[in-house]
Amino acid sequence: MAVRPELLMRLRLEQPIIQAGMAGGVTTPELVAEVTRAGGLGTIGAGYMTAENLRSAIQLVKKQTSGPFAVNVFVPETPEVVAEDVQSANEKLSLIHKELKLAAQPMPEKLPFFFEEQLEVIIEEKISVCSFTFGIPSASQVERLKAHGVFLIGTATTVEEAVQNEQAGMDAVVAQGSEAGGHRGTFAESFGKAMIGTMALVPQVVDEVDIPVIAAGGIMDGRGILAAHALGAGAVQMGTAFLTSRESGAPQAHQEAVLMSKETDTAVTSIFSGKPARGIANKMMIWMEALEHNWPPYPIQNMLTQPIRKEAARQNEPAFMSLWSGQGTRLSVQEPAGVMIKRLMEEAEETWESL
Repeated sequence: MAVRPELLMRLRLEQPIIQAGMAGGVTTPELVAEVTRAGGLGTIGAGYMTAENLRSAIQLVKKQTSGPFAVNVFVPETPEVVAEDVQSANEKLSLIHKELKLAAQPMPEKLPFFFEEQLEVIIEEKISVCSFTFGIPSASQVERLKAHGVFLIGTATTVEEAVQNEQAGMDAVVAQGSEAGGHRGTFAESFGKAMIGTMALVPQVVDEVDIPVIAAGGIMDGRGILAAHALGAGAVQMGTAFLTSRESGAPQAHQEAVLMSKETDTAVTSIFSGKPARGIANKMMIWMEALEHNWPPYPIQNMLTQPIRKEAARQNEPAFMSLWSGQGTRLSVQEPAGVMIKRLMEEAEETWESL
């Protein structure tokens, strides 16, 4: 299977596979290093990491590989913390607090804000690739990162968002289709309007921008990689596929839920973080969605439910975890990441030959 060389050459990759930067502990240093050793681009999901934790994770990856790897960060949002909204949300969540024997989370005194410090760590540790979710960094931040040779990857869920990424100086853009698991990367459109499938989104983005396009959303096997290539993508970004890899840091209950689910089992919800994200429907999602409550925005809601999700993981109780997953769940496999990448490329080659 012939691949477009530009993006791979710039990223120094052997295979057109990027492991998505799944925040919250899924992308362990072992997973990131294994993907990189196999010729793909491993990515640390640093969305919730402090600068110190990020530096530690980077150094652990460096001990395991000398190859290039990426760091994914969340462009910050700073909504107003409204006491009444926090109290109302906690009242609705009280049913789950009782189930897990937890106290309600108090109103945060201040929102976590360590984006600038994360960027400094990326520069100091000489990370070659940085990807962004939830928006576009400032012009000065883009300029500073580029001055230190960092390759920048944005995220778009519409053609217009892809254009904005290109205009802001991104070196490549991930076109995230609606099939993707986890948080939507939407920032310039309403979330409803930005639910565009991967097969429709990727070729339209490819036609509109001059920077390399990376396809994401529902890609789980070699057929998906070849299809993305046919649509004009220079590489694919895969999250759910690696969530069930042997090196994944996802709780076992989360991995089992993905491996046992089918394509109709996921839904997009804001109840876990205040921002729409796709995951496997569970008791918490069903209970809270039935309330039709206007939850506090991200990251406030994320902070309110964090103790719930953490305790649920400790108890190995999937009913109250955020079971992020894309729609290609039937294609999930539990195997080492390096073996997975080899298999994926063999499948893509076999599919190409069959055509």
